[in-house]
Amino acid sequence: MQKCDVLIVGGGPAGSSCAWKLAGSGLDVLILDRHVFPRDKVCGGWITPAVLEALKIQPEEYAAHNILQPINGFRTGVMGGVLVETGYPGPVSYGMRRCEFDHYLLKRCGARLHDGSAFREMRRSGAYWIVNGSIQASVVVGAGGHFCPVARFLGAVLKRERVVAAQEIEFQVDEAHTAERASSGNIPELYFCPDLKGYGWCFRKRNYLNIGLGRMGNDGLSARVEQFLEFLKAAGKIAPDFRPNLKGHAYLLYGVTPRRLIGDGVLLIGDSAGLAYPFSGEGIRPAVESGLMAADVLLQARGLYSEENLRPYAAALARRFGEAGNGWGSAAAKALPSAVSCLLAKALFRTRTFSRRVVLDQWFLHSRPEAEPLVFAEYAD
Repeated sequence: MQKCDVLIVGGGPAGSSCAWKLAGSGLDVLILDRHVFPRDKVCGGWITPAVLEALKIQPEEYAAHNILQPINGFRTGVMGGVLVETGYPGPVSYGMRRCEFDHYLLKRCGARLHDGSAFREMRRSGAYWIVNGSIQASVVVGAGGHFCPVARFLGAVLKRERVVAAQEIEFQVDEAHTAERASSGNIPELYFCPDLKGYGWCFRKRNYLNIGLGRMGNDGLSARVEQFLEFLKAAGKIAPDFRPNLKGHAYLLYGVTPRRLIGDGVLLIGDSAGLAYPFSGEGIRPAVESGLMAADVLLQARGLYSEENLRPYAAALARRFGEAGNGWGSAAAKALPSAVSCLLAKALFRTRTFSRRVVLDQWFLHSRPEAEPLVFAEYAD
């Protein structure tokens, strides 16, 4: 029987951030993950400077051995419409490869690692959890993404949840493709679906190209992705004969389908808690921040991990991310009839002010307060 104080199920950014914050506290932390690291991870793969600041990572230090593509602007618009280019004086985001980033965080977190071993079951035995019949832990932290088994243990019913589904791929390109077809590495391109229920992207990180599309709900996703690929081919972004093998994944937008976050000796962080930003779908920053918040609460609990002692974690999430239902698919969509919303938004996407102040600064970079439900009216002129 392996014994530990804190068992973290999932070695992604949420789990490794939690373990990193607990390092040096005297708690014995063990991370369990079914994959062997480094491992491929489906993700658009960009982060804001706030992520590096929260984890005390110097960009130069990370970039010395890994891809860290500075992003100084974006091209945004509705698919098939006019793209508006917005520039910034310095890096406002960084592109990275998740296989590198996750492995880097895991190596520096200081926890023991039991990778290549899937979570099978957990049961209570007195004051402890027994996981897989061979690991004894005082508290279990679910950090296994949308399909996290600890989330299911706490009652998550995946088939009843309203998810964002995405398909994407990241692949190496040759120099000719990079020079002639792919967009500039420091200016990713974001293409919103005509019905505004999702967006696609085309983003180069040195000699790697990342393309994909995500949208609310899984209905018709494959057809939408195929249309997007044909659009990129017609625009000269990818080769006409390109036949990618895209990978799919799903996640929850914060507040759309809330999950139970805590129980006696158990809590959820990152995508297992459903914390992706409602407007952009970004999950890395909420994952990192929730992992750090969870670590703080675990330290304050001083070994007594009752549900009552873990409640400050849920309260901290509410303070940080606000009340449920403030995202594009909820408040904004409810504020105006759907057809009116789409027509007005398409016009606004062509304006530089809306593209910078709302789409980028608010939704993607989070450098301004979140948009109000009737934000369109402010920019309609």
